[in-house]
Amino acid sequence: MRIAIVSSHPIQYQAPLFRKLARRLDLQVFFAHRATPFDQANAGFGVSFDWDVDLLSGYAHEFLPNVSQRPGLNRFFGCDTPEIGARLRRGCFNAVLVHGWHLKTYLQAVAAAKWLCIPVLARGDSQLLTPRSVVKRSAKSLIFPLFLRLFEAALFVGERSRNYWMHYGYPQSRLFFSPHCVDTDWFAIRATNAARAALRARSGIPPEKKIALFAGKLVPFKRPLDLIAAVARLNQQGRDLGILVAGAGPLETEVATAAKAAGVALYMLGFCNQTEMPAVYAAADMLVLPSDGDETWGLVANESLACGRPVVLSEAVGAAPDLAGDGSCGRTFPVGNVLALANAIVDILEFPPLPASLSTKSSTYSLSVAADGIVRAAEFVAKGKKRSSARCRGVKV
Repeated sequence: MRIAIVSSHPIQYQAPLFRKLARRLDLQVFFAHRATPFDQANAGFGVSFDWDVDLLSGYAHEFLPNVSQRPGLNRFFGCDTPEIGARLRRGCFNAVLVHGWHLKTYLQAVAAAKWLCIPVLARGDSQLLTPRSVVKRSAKSLIFPLFLRLFEAALFVGERSRNYWMHYGYPQSRLFFSPHCVDTDWFAIRATNAARAALRARSGIPPEKKIALFAGKLVPFKRPLDLIAAVARLNQQGRDLGILVAGAGPLETEVATAAKAAGVALYMLGFCNQTEMPAVYAAADMLVLPSDGDETWGLVANESLACGRPVVLSEAVGAAPDLAGDGSCGRTFPVGNVLALANAIVDILEFPPLPASLSTKSSTYSLSVAADGIVRAAEFVAKGKKRSSARCRGVKV
């Protein structure tokens, strides 16, 4: 089976999945944009950089000419690739997978696939909790029940993603589970006790000190100041808890100032590239992600579980019901509720999840499970196309 995937740009989380799929399908990935170090800085990372892991080997790919007058990833018209139609026509694909509809490239691919009678799959992490205006919600309630039917199958990445499709009346029979995932094995084998000891020694963290990790961009919607306030409250109660920050961004100075004023031990690593992250998780005792509804998933939670560390997630984080909702691997708390966040941290410290539970949860959101969902969806739409073609020829099916 020959499948095309249309993606915005090479992404560190997607490359391992593409490699996994390439071993099971005849896969061709089309990228709409070559992200520059400057693009990464604009995305909120706070610094210009290139990822230090291989994003392009192990699967067939090509970069489409982007004719946008202002190329970029943070605006709809930043990816404009009119050649996608010709590439799909020449490729003789059985299905096309797009990662949403927030870029012009994706809608160009959908339109071209429809013109060429190629079934289209969609995979993304849209959820109903994402903040939207009343006008936008009203417009979507009218348009999306029809618009989403353009996709012959939809791949939901988690519970809230599934609820999103169901909310707009999408047929349940055309929904397939393909979770957000990371290369769990890659993280697990690198998050060792030796890596923990080495990073703590480098950062001046005492071996016995309990550490809550904030990993991500220091931007307002991730609410890092909530974690500082929660830890300050716990330390006033006699806890000896510190915060490790792996990330950079516009709130960097504000975070440091708030921690100093509250007397919280803060260990700031700055931006950490991908190969550095397993040791960062190993050095911590839990990951805390206090984000609001703009955090449509939070793949750092997957990484943390893969490294054997529990997670504390706000209820607004997209991954919360999947990775922490049942309490086996973490805790959830109402976004912005510092007292509830502090209580969740204490609960993890006093009743840490079992390593087996963390491993089981991590494997449920693995590359293999994600690839299985995509393959099943592709096979489903391919069969549907055969049935449709047979009917058109008057063949009994």
